[in-house]
Amino acid sequence: MSSKKEMLSRFGMAAKGIVYLLIGVLTAMAAFGQGGSKSGKDGILKFLAQQSYGKILLIALGLGLIAYTFYRFYQGFGNIKNHDDDPKGYFKRTAYVVSGLIYGYFAFSALKMAFGSSSGDSGSSSQLLNSEYGDIIAIVIAIILLGKAIYEFYVAYSGKYKEDIEHAGIDPDAQSLLTKAGKMGFTARGIVAGIMAFLFFKTGMGSSGGDINRADAFSLLQNEFGSVAMGLVALGVALYGVFMLIKSKYPDTNVR
Repeated sequence: MSSKKEMLSRFGMAAKGIVYLLIGVLTAMAAFGQGGSKSGKDGILKFLAQQSYGKILLIALGLGLIAYTFYRFYQGFGNIKNHDDDPKGYFKRTAYVVSGLIYGYFAFSALKMAFGSSSGDSGSSSQLLNSEYGDIIAIVIAIILLGKAIYEFYVAYSGKYKEDIEHAGIDPDAQSLLTKAGKMGFTARGIVAGIMAFLFFKTGMGSSGGDINRADAFSLLQNEFGSVAMGLVALGVALYGVFMLIKSKYPDTNVR
């Protein structure tokens, strides 16, 4: 990997790690009565905007996510993981590009807020779900999120991601922390994605409506299983952020 592409991947992975770390920490604080708030990506943008030098923080995050977006595109179009030219390989490469588009939109929202907009991308999904084909869109999103949840659990418990870590030249202590944080992080992401799939399915079936995000998933967890369960999952999300931050030091490891 060239030095420029390596810097791009490191900056991007670090930005993604910070996003998940903040989501997890703020939600865990809310769960255990230490302030904070149940947060999704929109909530993180608002949190950063309220801090000292909030504009600078939003710009830095936006630029980092742009770097991650281009790195995802590079993974998809450049096929740097040498995926086979078969349906499975094309699916993985397409997933990289879709991931890049999602984080690109999030980067746009961060920069838009930094340069004067009072809100990020809040309400975007609500507009889609309230459109003429809103029910169909909601069910399609639910199916995609269900597939994502299954994949996150597969990554967490198959042990496949450990192979990339072991071959990346990471020192033993960092490798151990990365492995543990990764397993808990992917598990937490699977739980959140599964709950969001359920919420979108309910919307598609006409049982609910409105904007749906990670904060709604955390609220359902709290309402159904209690604050402790929500806090534990939030800590898992924070550990995924730690996982990405550590990986940003080793860009040759596989990015998931």
